[in-house]
Amino acid sequence: MAGKGITYAGSLVADTFHFIEYYPQEGMQTHIVDTKHFVGGIGNNISQLAHIDPTIPIHVSAIAGLDEGGDRSIDMLSAYPNVDLSNVTREGESSMTLVMNSLESKQRTFFSRPSSSVKFNESYIDWDKLDCDIFHLEYLLALASCDADDEEYGTHAARILHDARQRGMRTSVDIVSKRNDRAHHIVSCALRYTDYCVINEVETQIATGIDVMDGDAIDVGRATEALKQLASMGTTTWAVIHCSGMAVGYDCATGKVEAVQSLPIAREEILGTNGAGDAYNTGILYQAYKGSDLACAMRFAAATAGLSLLGENGYAALLPEQGIWDFEAERRAQA
Repeated sequence: MAGKGITYAGSLVADTFHFIEYYPQEGMQTHIVDTKHFVGGIGNNISQLAHIDPTIPIHVSAIAGLDEGGDRSIDMLSAYPNVDLSNVTREGESSMTLVMNSLESKQRTFFSRPSSSVKFNESYIDWDKLDCDIFHLEYLLALASCDADDEEYGTHAARILHDARQRGMRTSVDIVSKRNDRAHHIVSCALRYTDYCVINEVETQIATGIDVMDGDAIDVGRATEALKQLASMGTTTWAVIHCSGMAVGYDCATGKVEAVQSLPIAREEILGTNGAGDAYNTGILYQAYKGSDLACAMRFAAATAGLSLLGENGYAALLPEQGIWDFEAERRAQA
């Protein structure tokens, strides 16, 4: 498959994972069993995509700090020969996250220092180095300079997405599960220039005001209403809402709704949930890049996310594309 690849732009994060026995109450103690370092933010997506397809050109636009965290992030991503880091700026202090990963509950608690993510904006993007088919910006609501107002486009993120489109790129966004008074404005401005919007149930409520959940399960009717709202806000191609049990997608051109169940994964199989949402997004974008239809992309994304749970981070357990399809067939047969 010949193509110009995918660009990931935005928040590059140096992650430190402390694997703890259990998460304690405030003022109480727990034991750290192990500590490991990973590259997070768009580093998750980049590493996932490089595992899925070691031949696809992957371009990166981000800031990595002049510190140990920045060095680690660059070293980890440099291990993939198809990843182009020539548009990564080294300056200042790295964005970092301390992750407390409870071995008891399998849940994670995040303590973040945004640093370079606050600074990232279009001045750090060298468009001449990012000739690609799909441009993905991550994460809205966590990139302070990109979330800032812009007189012409509403927000600076919207300007970036507009400019990517002007250069012939399809655009994609992801957001963080963070509520603030400007959230709807930030997301709606960006969606005017977005082709693919793939978000979870919490982010959907932030963006649209619609609670798509019925208890622990997604309500397909309410999800469809929210997806149509995401399309009316500007999303041109695919809008997808994913949660732990199911995803619902909307083809904005045809109006067709797709619902795909998650794969059966036993609780005792799960080594970590970090990066599972990123893995879902990566699976969707990869199939979009290949020209697949929405239903195929959602099946592949469900398998990518499911497989990611079997590793200690969002990419360690991932396989090349055919291996993911084999995993999907095997687990669907068990359902």
